[in-house]
Amino acid sequence: MSPQETTGQAETLDVRGLRKPDKHPAVFAAYDALPVGGSLVLVNDHDPRHLRDEFEAAHPGGHGWEHLVRERGNWRIRITRLAAAPLPRILADTARLAADVGAPGVAGAVWRLDPGDRDLDSNVIALPPEGRIDAHDGPDVDVLVHVLAGSGRLVTELGAVDLAPGAVVWLPRGSRRGFAASEEGLRYLTVHRRRQALAITTAPPRDR
Repeated sequence: MSPQETTGQAETLDVRGLRKPDKHPAVFAAYDALPVGGSLVLVNDHDPRHLRDEFEAAHPGGHGWEHLVRERGNWRIRITRLAAAPLPRILADTARLAADVGAPGVAGAVWRLDPGDRDLDSNVIALPPEGRIDAHDGPDVDVLVHVLAGSGRLVTELGAVDLAPGAVVWLPRGSRRGFAASEEGLRYLTVHRRRQALAITTAPPRDR
């Protein structure tokens, strides 16, 4: 019998015979094929708690998860599609992320956009007091920067721009840029089209 069959109005997906790396992709593929209001019955040999975590991350509030059978080697869960697409939701509180600007030992990405199926990348970058990102040529994507807290300077090819909370900065693709934090540190949000992860490093504070 194939791992996928129809039982009544709900499709049954038995993943017990699949390789472990294939199980979660198979479930998400079957879920994506459902109409709104449709459901599938997942059959597994254990409680798929990690899969549920993935559904909560990808489709919070937009899916139903109902345990039908909880037996050793035979777990059955009805997964229902409640919305046509992932629901808009709040991902982070930038006021909280900005609250500890300049905290000792905090540098680099302190928040990043997690949903896997997305067109954008976004991070909150923390620079310690007098920390910096050396000038470099940017990637082949436009980047939007929103300064959340602290202050500093954006170094460009021909000069420098002062940065303060509330500033929204446009970094054209390929433009030369560097960041230097003031004595209070600097924290900013970046948003750009999704690409391979950027390697962002910070230099240690300068000696006084």
